[in-house]
Amino acid sequence: MILFNHVSKRHPGGFEALREVSFELARGEMAFLTGHSGAGKSTVLRLIALLERASFGQIVVNGQSLSGVTRRGLPKLRRSIGMVFQNHKLLHDRTVFDNVALPLVIAGLSRDDTARRVHAALDKVGLLSKERAYPVMLSGGEQQRVGIARAVVHKPPLLLADEPTGNLDPELSREVMALFQEFNQFGVSVLVATHDLELIRHLPHRTLTLKDGQLVADSATP
Repeated sequence: MILFNHVSKRHPGGFEALREVSFELARGEMAFLTGHSGAGKSTVLRLIALLERASFGQIVVNGQSLSGVTRRGLPKLRRSIGMVFQNHKLLHDRTVFDNVALPLVIAGLSRDDTARRVHAALDKVGLLSKERAYPVMLSGGEQQRVGIARAVVHKPPLLLADEPTGNLDPELSREVMALFQEFNQFGVSVLVATHDLELIRHLPHRTLTLKDGQLVADSATP
């Protein structure tokens, strides 16, 4: 599902956010990406979603080399990826329903198909009764679950999450992580960037550890 082959990311001025990073995430696998603040976790996710482009090396996502993706091809690539952010990135002047529906509206789905998929996604995260509420009326945990529903409403084969529990208390963090595991059980490939080692310590998934832009540990490697 994801292949990084000696990937480096160098910013203007010479700072290397990633250096020679190589790993592979199999289709249907769930893994955690850990490391200190500034280690390169967010950069890895941004490169996968082509929010940034690698300076060197090869990245393949869902069988497609990202080096060959043009601006015109970006929407198709991103429709195959769901992204969850720490700060939710919700539209506060839109209802929960409208926030979750946004990817489907952009994709041009019919009103009936959109409503059916939004209701299914909200039901999955336990927020169907909040569809007409506005984000400001929700708790932080509920807002994060809206973000998750929006990320999965178009049924992407790959789900990326960047510090999704960073602003949540331990109980809500466990609930959010359980949702990711549930989606993974239905065949979705999941990569979660997190610094919360205590939260993931007992979860049965692979851990990739970054330090200063380099991959220094991989729990799947003997």
